[in-house]
Amino acid sequence: MLQTQTISIKPADVQKAWIVVDADGLILGRLATIVANRLRGKHKPTFTPHVDCGDHVVIINAEKIRVTGNKAEQKVFYWHTGFAGGIKGRSLAERLAGNHPTSVVEKAIERMITRGPLGRKQMKNLHVYVGPEHPHAGAQPVPLDVGAMNRKNKIG
Repeated sequence: MLQTQTISIKPADVQKAWIVVDADGLILGRLATIVANRLRGKHKPTFTPHVDCGDHVVIINAEKIRVTGNKAEQKVFYWHTGFAGGIKGRSLAERLAGNHPTSVVEKAIERMITRGPLGRKQMKNLHVYVGPEHPHAGAQPVPLDVGAMNRKNKIG
């Protein structure tokens, strides 16, 4: 009889890789699910739910992310100023054209990561940049072609 054992790795045994993803023309939700799984480490055979065993993910060209349908105009992000009647909102297109287009990608991924101390630690392994340049070249990140994984991942 073949007996298998469940592998539970310790934090000292984790091997973290560096991955770079070019977000130019990619669909926001599909990119977020793939990156969230990489950050959690669910793509590894040694995945352990209570250990940060995910990889470092660098996303470049975050301002060129795409959404399907009319989400760019119809999806509104709300916040409250704290004053009476102080509800404010901006559409997804306005946020992508604004000063911090990286926040759209970061929030989409953050909402797919488990909440709590481990999720906050895993989110520190995410690095999102506006242009094609990033300061992590010394880590020699391996490019991950998300658009080639599925034809629905990319527009155009």
